[in-house]
Amino acid sequence: MDATVAERGQITLPKAVRDALGLTKGTKLKVELDGSRIILRKDVNDAISRLRGRVKLPAGVTTDDVMRELRGRAPGDPVPPADEPAA
Repeated sequence: MDATVAERGQITLPKAVRDALGLTKGTKLKVELDGSRIILRKDVNDAISRLRGRVKLPAGVTTDDVMRELRGRAPGDPVPPADEPAA
């Protein structure tokens, strides 16, 4: 895929690249140089900061509870007794 540098130094990323990475208007990218290569990375901190405070958990539910439900028991989590269901 090719991109051309415009007069003001702007480039348009091909639609296939934008779609594959979920890049939308306003998405921030980190720009790095590696020798003669330009590396663009999504600014993950920006995406996280935009979501911060928008998700409300039910009373009594912690983020650890949600993570265990999504990922399963983490190393170091206490093992529940055999008569209790796993979280």
